[in-house]
Amino acid sequence: MAEEAVEGEEKKAKSPLIKIIILVVVAIILMVGTVVGTMFFTGFFDKKARASVEAELEAALGAASGAEGAAGGHDDAHSPKPAEKPKDGKKDAKGKDEKPQPNLKKTPEAQRFDFTYYQMEKDVVSNLAGSRKVMQMSVALMTSYDERVFANVKKHEMAIRSSILDVLRQTTEADLVKPEFRKELAEKMRVEINDVLIKYENFGGIDAVHFTSFVVQ
Repeated sequence: MAEEAVEGEEKKAKSPLIKIIILVVVAIILMVGTVVGTMFFTGFFDKKARASVEAELEAALGAASGAEGAAGGHDDAHSPKPAEKPKDGKKDAKGKDEKPQPNLKKTPEAQRFDFTYYQMEKDVVSNLAGSRKVMQMSVALMTSYDERVFANVKKHEMAIRSSILDVLRQTTEADLVKPEFRKELAEKMRVEINDVLIKYENFGGIDAVHFTSFVVQ
């Protein structure tokens, strides 16, 4: 009887402990179920799946781009290269003298020419036609081409000065009073100078003639 009483008391003691364990397990199951359900309804699993698909798609696109780049590089290696332009030397591919090239000024608005000037060292002096009066002027030349134009001017300066004097000798006193006299004279001189350069160098290149001093006495 005593043993049965002890066993009954042990069973009574274990019964509440088992109930507590069962309640804890049930509570855990309910919590896990709630969390999983919440994640399911909020689209958590869809986001992960979508992220995985996007990652795989990006990897595939990267591989495709790499293949195209390799193919393009292969084509470039075997494609013919454009012919190179002659450098700024004295001769071109055929051994002929190169023509001066325009001096381009780099501007954000538009492509413009960069002008340079050359002042002839000595003044030009000439008598007026049918008069005792004398014209004396300092002449400056302007070009939009490279330095070879002025190298040609220095080379043929004697012939250029002679052509300028031929123009000045045709000037009369009546020409001096014309409103556009100096502009017209400068244009005539420009044409004559270019004719000399074209004759000896096959290229002119003088864009304008300017007078830095002009005296008639």
